[in-house]
Amino acid sequence: MSAIARAIWFIESHFESDISLEEISEAAGLSRYHLSRVFGLVTGSISGYIRGRRLSRAVPALVGGSSTILEVALCAGYGSHEAFTRAFRDQFGMTPDAVRKQGHARNLVLMEPIRMDPAHLNDLEPPRFESLQPMLFAGLQEIYAHGDNAAIPSLWQRFNAHFGHISSQKGNVAYGICTHINGEAEKFRYMAAAEISDTGDLPPHFTTLRLPGQRYAVFTHRGHVSGISSTMNRIFGAWWPTSGLEHADMPDMFERYDERFDPYTGVGVTEIWLPIR
Repeated sequence: MSAIARAIWFIESHFESDISLEEISEAAGLSRYHLSRVFGLVTGSISGYIRGRRLSRAVPALVGGSSTILEVALCAGYGSHEAFTRAFRDQFGMTPDAVRKQGHARNLVLMEPIRMDPAHLNDLEPPRFESLQPMLFAGLQEIYAHGDNAAIPSLWQRFNAHFGHISSQKGNVAYGICTHINGEAEKFRYMAAAEISDTGDLPPHFTTLRLPGQRYAVFTHRGHVSGISSTMNRIFGAWWPTSGLEHADMPDMFERYDERFDPYTGVGVTEIWLPIR
């Protein structure tokens, strides 16, 4: 069973009670960050999945009408009618009272349990291992929630207007660098960047990042870049927990786009570099 499958099993077995990210991480055998990262690639934030499952499980009781809305709210883990109504409306766009009155849930998009395909998780090319010297990067950076990174292509669109014309740019390779945010397990920084030799005369709004010299496990994703989440899922969900390796501090990972990748079509070879101790 993959790490993400273990996490899903634990959540599905316990989501009606209070469970913490630490408990889910322990069950999955991943760090809080990596669990949030790979879970985000599958369905969105862990807290959003748990909330959606709790509220979806509450819908039949609302439609059936055998319990009061407060009783349904308490069973779903909410301490008041008001808190339950706010969460329910945010999730489904309707209040619990409106769903009860209409007597059906055909117009609601319920959160169903995630089902993993174990055979699909094994379809991963073995990594190679490389060591890099310290590197200095410059580019555009934004903060995203795991599973809510649909705006990343627009970040690349803005960055690509500068790529190839950046002062002191080294080579013709672009990098997508992910770093965690202390105290924010379900958010990460993503930087579209190029390697540079110095920080002088950079475009407005550019930030810089210096990575230490270290060793990396390097994976290959082939095909359209939109499918990279599947490769990431296989790496963090199946390969990493059984690798026996320890993740280095910085960065969490980076994507490397060289001449084998076509930024116009989004098709080609993308390398995924994970720093290891």
